Amino acid sequence: MKLPTTFESLVEEANTLNLYKKLIAQLNKDFLYANIDLDLSDEILPTSLKLILGETVFQLIQEKFAEYLNLLYIIDVPENVIKQLKGDDTLQLAKQVAFLIIKREWQKVWFRNEYSN
Repeated sequence: MKLPTTFESLVEEANTLNLYKKLIAQLNKDFLYANIDLDLSDEILPTSLKLILGETVFQLIQEKFAEYLNLLYIIDVPENVIKQLKGDDTLQLAKQVAFLIIKREWQKVWFRNEYSN
């Protein structure tokens, strides 16, 4: 599996494979498991998804850091990748982490789809 390098290419691939709604469901499931109420509609536009995810991660970093770390653990975002990010600009960091989250969730959905047949 070759992972997409941009949010747009990830969404395009998810739509091509008819897995976008499953991606949203996976996000909702893992955020709920982390006790973070995200509750995204499966009809959410990709631009809104990117914005909401980035804002949510930003708020977690700023206000609920323990919950942020727990979310990363539950979603299984690689720690070494997080450590490579520059933390100078929290807003930029939040956007990068949001992409890492959606990328990891995409892996889960893709693998489940690929190997469940």
